[in-house]
Amino acid sequence: MADQLVSRPPPTSTFVLSYPAPAVLLVTINRPKARNAIPMAGHWEADALFTWFDSEPSLRVAIISAVGDKAFCAGQDIIEVGKRGGNVQNEPAGTSGSIDATKVGHPPSGFAGLSRRAGKKPVIAAVNGLALGGGFEICLNCDIVVASPKAEFGLPESLRGLYAGAGGLPRLVRECGLHIASELALTGRRVSASEAKELHLINRISKSQESVVEEAVELAKAIAATSPDSIIITRAALRESWETASVERATQLTAGRYQEALLKGENFRIGMAAFAKKQKPEWVPSKL
Repeated sequence: MADQLVSRPPPTSTFVLSYPAPAVLLVTINRPKARNAIPMAGHWEADALFTWFDSEPSLRVAIISAVGDKAFCAGQDIIEVGKRGGNVQNEPAGTSGSIDATKVGHPPSGFAGLSRRAGKKPVIAAVNGLALGGGFEICLNCDIVVASPKAEFGLPESLRGLYAGAGGLPRLVRECGLHIASELALTGRRVSASEAKELHLINRISKSQESVVEEAVELAKAIAATSPDSIIITRAALRESWETASVERATQLTAGRYQEALLKGENFRIGMAAFAKKQKPEWVPSKL
């Protein structure tokens, strides 16, 4: 798959990139000694990675996971924060790429480039263990979440004199309501994978600890098999509904932005022709 890339991914020392299926990118957090906590530079690396992913025509779906079986992401690298005097403030939009990423806080896309990401293409979280603080905030803004049976989720910031400031709080309210969100955020209580599923915070629990990434890849393959244009527009419509108070207004915004381009696009013609001939469509990269 790597030899099919049109462009090269940006460099990173925090993540390992692989391509487990056609059109699928797997981004693996690789800091096992730090419970996969993200250092400051890692947020900017991830911002660049997922910006590249959105623009790379050979890729349609991404997965974020981590090495090991204990932690998906334990949040910010607290040791580094202490050495830097506690500076973890978010930077204003438009500063990404123009500043020294080793000396500032999160990019506009948030924690690990994902907790506040808008983006074009879907990202699946394959949660292999603890997802705490920013790690949980990553999950709250991913499009689909697959968790291992041993995964746990929590926002412990209030226990440490902080608050979950990377976009997780409003998203938690949207997902499970004010009362449940208040309990979790104000107490710092962890929830198991089974409780997270009951609260609609994750999609599914993997069959085993070892199969979480494999099952996420199967989901990604199912998405990647559909029209690249439809992936982008369908995700945009879902996101618009999540962000917009009015359901009808969300419908109008998506149609106004994408409908004409979709109907004039090559993948629409390919999909209709394949349906008429009862053949499998051979999609082309999206131009949206």
